[in-house]
Amino acid sequence: MTDTRYVYDLSEGDVSMKAILGGKGANLAEMAKIGVPVPDAFTVTTGACVASMENDGEWPDGLREQINAALARLEERTGRKLGSGDKPLLVSIRSGAVASMPGMMDTILNLGISDEAVLAVAAESGNERFAYDCYRRFLQMYGEVVEGIPPHVFEDALTELKVARGVELDTDLSAEDLKELVATFKQLANDALGGAWTSDPVEQMNRAVNAVFLSWNNPRAEVYRKAHGISRLMGTAVNVQQMVFGNRGDTSATGVCFTRNPSTGAKELYGEFLTNAQGEDVVAGIRTPRRMEEMESELPEAYAELLATMHKLEQHNKDMQDMEFTIEDRKLFILQTRNGKRTAAATVKTAVDFVAEGLITKEEALLRIEPAQLDALLHPTINPNQAKTAIVKGLPASPGAAVGGVCFDADEAAARGGRGEKVILVRYETTPDDIHGVMVAQGVLTAHGGMTSHAAVVARGMGITCVAGAPGIKIDVLGKSVTIAGVTYNDGDVLTLDGSTGEVFGGALELVPASINEDFEQVVRWADEVRRLGVRANAENFEDSTKARELGAEGIGLARTEHMFMAADRLPAVRKMILAENEEERAAALAEILPMQQADFEAIFTAMKGLPVTVRLLDPPLHEFLPNLVEQSLLVQKLELTGSDEATLEAERVTLAQVKRLHEQNPMLGTRGCRLAMLYPSIPDMQARAIIKAALAVLEREGETVGVEIMIPLVAYRTELATQRAIVVKAVEEEFAKAGKTLDYTVGTMIELPRACVLRRPDRTGGRLLQLRHQRPHPDRHRDQSRRRRGRLPGRLRGHRGDREEPLRVARPVRRGPVGRDGRAEGSQHQGGPEDGRLW
Repeated sequence: MTDTRYVYDLSEGDVSMKAILGGKGANLAEMAKIGVPVPDAFTVTTGACVASMENDGEWPDGLREQINAALARLEERTGRKLGSGDKPLLVSIRSGAVASMPGMMDTILNLGISDEAVLAVAAESGNERFAYDCYRRFLQMYGEVVEGIPPHVFEDALTELKVARGVELDTDLSAEDLKELVATFKQLANDALGGAWTSDPVEQMNRAVNAVFLSWNNPRAEVYRKAHGISRLMGTAVNVQQMVFGNRGDTSATGVCFTRNPSTGAKELYGEFLTNAQGEDVVAGIRTPRRMEEMESELPEAYAELLATMHKLEQHNKDMQDMEFTIEDRKLFILQTRNGKRTAAATVKTAVDFVAEGLITKEEALLRIEPAQLDALLHPTINPNQAKTAIVKGLPASPGAAVGGVCFDADEAAARGGRGEKVILVRYETTPDDIHGVMVAQGVLTAHGGMTSHAAVVARGMGITCVAGAPGIKIDVLGKSVTIAGVTYNDGDVLTLDGSTGEVFGGALELVPASINEDFEQVVRWADEVRRLGVRANAENFEDSTKARELGAEGIGLARTEHMFMAADRLPAVRKMILAENEEERAAALAEILPMQQADFEAIFTAMKGLPVTVRLLDPPLHEFLPNLVEQSLLVQKLELTGSDEATLEAERVTLAQVKRLHEQNPMLGTRGCRLAMLYPSIPDMQARAIIKAALAVLEREGETVGVEIMIPLVAYRTELATQRAIVVKAVEEEFAKAGKTLDYTVGTMIELPRACVLRRPDRTGGRLLQLRHQRPHPDRHRDQSRRRRGRLPGRLRGHRGDREEPLRVARPVRRGPVGRDGRAEGSQHQGGPEDGRLW
């Protein structure tokens, strides 16, 4: 016999044993320890479930004997015997995973009742109807869960009986009706199984325990675990607990309650109950539950004890509790407590309130809040209390929720959005040409693309909900319809998108607006007090930069210039640059773009003056600024077939030729970033000039400017950085000479390619791996001294300081005082010499 212990009595556990006893078993043991009224029980461990899974469902040696021994001890403590015709013991068999998985696994109630035991229950309780109600419930639950009989077999029989008796509710059936139903259920079970199931109550218990083990791997449990990151290898515990009966008459009840409102976090009574019912009636929706407040007039003593117990458990566990209770003949029992699941808003409010009440520290409060929950509060969300079933699930590309009529054309989306209509733009994939439609849409749904696709990046940057790469959706652009899961949605039909989960729903769901309130701001203040990491924003316009500063950003870590190129008023000039036949034509197009870029940078620098701003030069391949190859081919073909004027046709043919010329099999690794700038050095030249001209203009107008940081994108080799740095420095120094002023700036790159991380290069040490480390943030007057001492910002490799060329290495801190009108930082100086073996 094995020495491994698989079973624990209720008195042997506590809350520290969740990994062994599961959440339910550990919490039951803890409640018993602190004097909460809990029905007696024993727990089969998670290890027993795992061992069974690893042995193809066969129980490990000794498990059956340990369960039977625990049953004998439970019978001794209660003075009852399972299935006996005299003082029978009835038990529930419930799952209990380490992580809460409400409703995902199976439960069996009233196990131990039989033809003999039902008579004893009726005699002891003086309530024959109650006894047979327990019996019919057991037959149905055991038949469905353990024996695998389809649920409708029993439900149909129950419905037929209620119709025959002319009643609506189960509680309206008499004792004689329930006796008849028991006989019907037994016959239906025999017919379904080809014979009677075992009448041995101990064997029934063991089979029920095994059924709960098996339910750990049922489809709904697997889906839930995947969604919540719960490992299959954790297994579930099983709790065998003495039954208490909420269906014993009008002085008995069952219900579920929360110590605080799980939707809002408010400190108020929240829950439902039913008299003369068992727990499954509440959670399964068999009857309409009643509000908790109504219990006070019907069961005042039990109600008062429940309120006191709720407070006791919340104080003990230092968190909002989700509790199941049963009242048997006015006596209260708690069947389960766990930390309650709640909305993002409720999570923030309860955390703040618990700190105010002295239950937890602010550090503990911060650890209870997931970043995704704070993010959810910044966007509209779907009402969590609304019933919903997704019709498809794509990638959660941009958070928030959106409701609108489907639209399949960016021009039409822009027009309808301009009229105030709520639009969901549906595309196979978006291109820069769609930007005007994306900007006014409530949300974007694409059939292709991922989290870094054009649609995803643009939508996130604009705060627009996006679900990308939705599998299996069929879009008919000409017919203006999309088919999802066999249902066709025509132009204008309403869809709801959840960009935080990637789910799509048919019809309009109720949305909860974004809610940045005092609780949210308090949490952010606490985070600022304890954090050690500096935070910059990604922003490419004045509005986003202003909002980022308002929310506490310490600069801009990435301003992506391609987003500026994609604006509707820039695209024509950008396309002129791409379609240029020679350098003169390209220079003319860039001269047209430069003032636009400068205006963009001036707006950003004005919002961020006094803080550092990293501007990334043009990164994506040029074809992203041109029409889609297939769509442009179709357009040319259409013009040819419809007899378009020759000038228009020729222009579109030229565009098509350029699209084909720039088309690459894998553009993400193709001619883009610094490699594109190698071919067209006039592009980084123009951008560097626009950046410096903007910084100097803001300095002249505002009296201070930003810490300028120019990033060369997609660098893999030292020579790429050196070549591009030279182009940028030359352009910057020429602008300084024209203006008669200078200012501090840096030129460098972000190490974003694997080969850049591991590439060896010869140097004075004979060649070594590039060494990367973090850099201190730019100190400024917007950060207090304590945060300045411990602040860190993610480092980027720098390639130039002011007008000095140096070997490549990692940047050290740049001490910068307030920037004066002469362009020099007070007390600033250039850095020292190179550090051997580091990249600069």
